[in-house]
Amino acid sequence: MRLLEERILRDGVVRKGNVLKVDSFINHQMDIALFEEMAKEWKRLFQGKPINKILTIEASGIGIAAIAAREFGVPVIFAKKAKSINLDSDNYSTNIQSFTHGKVYEVIVSKKYLSSEDHVLIIDDFLANGCALMGLLEIVERSGATVEGIGVAIEKGFQRGGDMIRERGIQLESLAIIESMDENGGIVFRR
Repeated sequence: MRLLEERILRDGVVRKGNVLKVDSFINHQMDIALFEEMAKEWKRLFQGKPINKILTIEASGIGIAAIAAREFGVPVIFAKKAKSINLDSDNYSTNIQSFTHGKVYEVIVSKKYLSSEDHVLIIDDFLANGCALMGLLEIVERSGATVEGIGVAIEKGFQRGGDMIRERGIQLESLAIIESMDENGGIVFRR
């Protein structure tokens, strides 16, 4: 998606350790007009799929998933990274290693919101090593729901996550795939 690639080139910052900082438009300050265009593209790419739920993970994926859910006309569920007193006790859970935070989170989805009748589109902001998405896939599989596909805003194509997902035969639609990047501002997209 050229619009997203252009925005990454203009406002993204590459930091040490293969970190791409896009907090001015995706995961701190959110550009809703950009999110709407991304949602339209996912709607086109997943056209004909019987999607009735969108699933993401707390926190950076929520904004993008909410706009996508509006485009698809379905609810969005987000996997919570912390238990709280108002969370039901009957949940699906798994542990996920965060690339950005360098720690392991237990993520939780209430069984009340995900069942074998659901057809799920997973949406997230980034795909690097694939830990978060593999955890969400595990939760969906445990629920008996069907994964209709995965939509990612930015995929780091030089890391293994995208290959792992594609090897499972899941439709993965990344709107910008970065082939390489360096701290001197060089970002190359996969074509």
